[in-house]
Amino acid sequence: MEVPDNYGGLEENFSNYESSYFVVLPVPLEKTVSYKGGTSLGPKAIINASQNMELFDEEFFVSTCTLGIHTKNEINCDKSMEKVMHDLENESFKILNDNKFLCVLGGEHSVSQAPVKAAKKLYKDLSVLQFDAHMDLRDAYLGDKYSHASVMSRVSEDAPIVQVGIRSFSEEEYEKISSGNYNIFYAKDIHDNKSWFNRAIENLSENVYVTFDIDVFDPSLIPGTGTPEPGGLSWYLVCDFLKEVFFRRNVVGVDIVEVAPQEGSSVSEFVASKLLYKMMTYKYIKMT
Repeated sequence: MEVPDNYGGLEENFSNYESSYFVVLPVPLEKTVSYKGGTSLGPKAIINASQNMELFDEEFFVSTCTLGIHTKNEINCDKSMEKVMHDLENESFKILNDNKFLCVLGGEHSVSQAPVKAAKKLYKDLSVLQFDAHMDLRDAYLGDKYSHASVMSRVSEDAPIVQVGIRSFSEEEYEKISSGNYNIFYAKDIHDNKSWFNRAIENLSENVYVTFDIDVFDPSLIPGTGTPEPGGLSWYLVCDFLKEVFFRRNVVGVDIVEVAPQEGSSVSEFVASKLLYKMMTYKYIKMT
């Protein structure tokens, strides 16, 4: 039997929009990448990988997909960045306004600014939790304010941010954080302990949007990403922290970005698909 072409390979009764709580929105954006390409292939690869993933969670012994997971059509990225962001913000707002849980699949990290703007319209006290190897705090990169390297500067214009897993940044960004109030948890300080969990969560407001650049993981786990920085975080540490965040705050939406599939390997996209399902599961457990 042919597997349905949606996240999780779900049949109609678990994947139609009206009855689904989780909504996956693919955004194959690749306009400002600065090293390895391939992020436009990320959303489709993640969805394909999810169709080969067990949908029974081994941690909580539940089938999260019974809440319904709908996969939207891809956002058309064959237009100007301004128009892509406009379309993505509008579509994200519609999903959130329907009281559904937004799951954006990028594409390059630039995509995150649009769903954050959408969420801010509904949640005035919104904060953003960023998992990333990079600060992405340049004011602009190569003159482009929409660049993946400046996305968190755009996001911070709308909501306060907490940054986790950072281990690479420019002199410009260092000067910026030295003169400002930033909540940064560097990979070198947090990779082997959980003592930082409470401090990070206390800096988040009640309503949280999670933006997850897949390069926060160590490249031994995620080789398929644009800039695979050594010294990243591990699977269980990240999951344990995410679990605390989901249980103690109201996470309203998430994105996973910067998956760049490698020829001959499906590791990175499979981990990304599993990560999204884990976050869905933590939301499921919080609600039930």
